[in-house]
Amino acid sequence: MSTPELQTMHKTSWLRTIQAVLWSFVGLRKNSESQQDIEKLNPFHIIAVAIGAVLLFVLGLIALVNWVVVQPIGL
Repeated sequence: MSTPELQTMHKTSWLRTIQAVLWSFVGLRKNSESQQDIEKLNPFHIIAVAIGAVLLFVLGLIALVNWVVVQPIGL
């Protein structure tokens, strides 16, 4: 394979990994699609993307709580 094809496959692999992790967070996934992910995706990429997604989720929740707590109560 040539270099552009490898770069496209590598980019596609990361995008597919991100998609698989986000679908896992939601919990909606066909068994056949998850089996394809297990066969094709790198487990280290899955772990890295999952840790990053969890970190972003937690930081987003912290930011949301801080924003809500700072807002003045107006009735």
